[in-house]
Amino acid sequence: MIFRVIWFILWTVLWAVYFMLDGFDLGAGMLYPFFARDENLKKDILNTIGPVWDGNEVWLITAGGATFAAFPTTYALMFSYLYSAMLLLLFSLIVRGVALEFRGKAEGQNWGKTWDLAFFLGSFLAALLLGVAFGNIFKGLPMDAHGYHGSLLGLLNPYGLLAGVLFVLLFAVHGALWLSIRLPGIDKAKKASALAGRLWYPLLLAAAGFLVYTAFATHLYANYLGYPLLWVLPGIAAAAILLIKFLTLTGRDMAAFLASCVTIVAVVFTGVAGLYPDLIPSSLDPAYSLTLFNSSSSVYTLKIMTVVAVVFVPAVIIYQFWIYRIFGRTNTSGRAEKEKAAY
Repeated sequence: MIFRVIWFILWTVLWAVYFMLDGFDLGAGMLYPFFARDENLKKDILNTIGPVWDGNEVWLITAGGATFAAFPTTYALMFSYLYSAMLLLLFSLIVRGVALEFRGKAEGQNWGKTWDLAFFLGSFLAALLLGVAFGNIFKGLPMDAHGYHGSLLGLLNPYGLLAGVLFVLLFAVHGALWLSIRLPGIDKAKKASALAGRLWYPLLLAAAGFLVYTAFATHLYANYLGYPLLWVLPGIAAAAILLIKFLTLTGRDMAAFLASCVTIVAVVFTGVAGLYPDLIPSSLDPAYSLTLFNSSSSVYTLKIMTVVAVVFVPAVIIYQFWIYRIFGRTNTSGRAEKEKAAY
């Protein structure tokens, strides 16, 4: 029992960390064609995420690996039922990564525009699809003893799309705040901070709408009614999202970015706390929901994995901090030209 709960919590942490880290470079990618109007600014934006984006995606691999190892039944059925959606997500992430690496490999206006478009589309679709996927998990999938009865188009229901819009706006604000603390030059930083402030209003509207719609489309609030202490989680998310606006107005962009990090983590924990003990609820019959009890590995396997996690997860976190410290200084477009940077 205890090891299943531990891995449920760790599974949540891994997804929350992934969204927190990859969220800002997905957000920067979505803002890229609208924010960057000249080549130097485009290079500056790419240089803020170039050294770290692939390291951020390691957490996606880790979250997927943890799902496979700790909850193999959930992993198998999720990738079977949502195969088309998962492939679209994978292709969008591949396109984004290829665009980042290939854009600086040749000269020419058409070459740059092609990869700029690919970078934007890969970032936008990844953010949207992640939100749609989690929205449908919160809502529940149409599955029973005969299998899955849904389709790719069925995932694009109003609640799933609203969750996708929420993720897109969360990541867009997160990305703008990242640019405000990493772009060289006060004017560029202020421009990014102002953009985050403008995007905050639709984000607040989407978050409020999502919270209201959740009460009608899901059973997430049942846990909150049964365990009132859980309301601390959405309370933290609400406080953090309000704090973002206050901090941007007062010019404290680093603090606003940290508040955005807290917002994303708290939103993930809010949703998953409502799911417990389900991993993927069934919208047709609760008896066929996938839970941490009926889809987890053996207790012995979870014990071994816990020991491995205790050793290696802190090592990964330390390494991540080290990488961010090494690349703490943003390359300006001038330095990028001088050093022939790939980005």
